[in-house]
Amino acid sequence: MDHPFYFFLHNAIGGRRPNSENARHAKKTWRKGRQIFSFSRFMLAITIVFLFLPLLVIIVYSFNKGKSAVFTEPSLIWYKKLFFDSADLWHALWNSLVVAFSSAAVSTVLGAAASIGINWYKFPGKKFIQTLAYLPMVLPEIIIGISMVIFFSGVKVPLGLFTVFAAHTTFCLPFVFLMVNARLDEFDFSIVEASRDLGATERQTMLKVVIPAIMPGIMSGFLMAVTMSLEDFVITFFVAGPGSTTLPLYVYSMIRFGVSPVINSLSFVMVLFTCAIAFVLRKGLKGIAASH
Repeated sequence: MDHPFYFFLHNAIGGRRPNSENARHAKKTWRKGRQIFSFSRFMLAITIVFLFLPLLVIIVYSFNKGKSAVFTEPSLIWYKKLFFDSADLWHALWNSLVVAFSSAAVSTVLGAAASIGINWYKFPGKKFIQTLAYLPMVLPEIIIGISMVIFFSGVKVPLGLFTVFAAHTTFCLPFVFLMVNARLDEFDFSIVEASRDLGATERQTMLKVVIPAIMPGIMSGFLMAVTMSLEDFVITFFVAGPGSTTLPLYVYSMIRFGVSPVINSLSFVMVLFTCAIAFVLRKGLKGIAASH
C-alpha cells in the first residue's frame, strides 16, 4: 500500500480527500455553477427587468408613427419634430443644463472644501457641523422647496433661474460632501507628512498631493450633483419663476394636454448622450484612481 499507485487508487475510491481551504472553495464554486435555479440570480433578473423595461418601451415608442399606445409602423417623425419643431422644449432643456452644471460646479467646490476642512482640521463643533451637512440630504424635498421659497420671499429675491440655481446648489452640496468624504476616509495621510518633509507648503500639499489623490471622489460628486439637478422637480417647482422653466417642469406641463411622443425621442437621445459620457468618464476616472 506504500506504492504511489495504491495511494492514488485509495484516494480515488473514497479514501483520504483533500481538506485544504482552496479545495473546499473550488468544490463550493463548482456546485454553485451546477445550480439550475438561484434566488439571487432570479432577483437580479427581476430588478434589471423592472429598471430597464420602461426605458425599452420608451425607446420603442419613440419610433412609432402614431400617438396612441398601439404601435402602428416605424417612423422618425418624432425625431424630426424634436430637432426642428420643439423650440420651447430645447429652451427648457437648456435651462436645465445651465442650472445643473453651474450648481454642480459650485456645490462641488464648496462640498470638497468642506470635506477636506473637516477631515484636515480639528475645531469646536466639528461633529455638529458634519451632522448638519447631511441634513438637506435626509429632509423631504417638499420641505426644502417650501423653506427656499419662504427665504427668497423674505429677502426680496425674485424667483427665476438664480433662485433655482441657489436651491439646487443647496441640496446637491451634501451629496458631493458625502462622496469626497468617502474618498478621504481611504486617504493615506502619511503622504502629506512626506510632502512636508520634502519642503512643500500647506498650499502646495493641498494642490499637488491631496486634491489629485481625491479627484475621483470629486468627479463622482460633480456627476452626482449634475444628475440630481437635472431630474429634480419638487424643489424647482417651488422656486422657479417666469422664464425659468426646466425640462421636468416642461414635461409636467405637457401632461395636462397629453404627453407628446417627442418626449420619448428626447429621452432616447439623452440616454445615448449619458451612456457616451459615462463610458468616457469611466475610463478617465479609472486612470486617475490608478495613478494615485
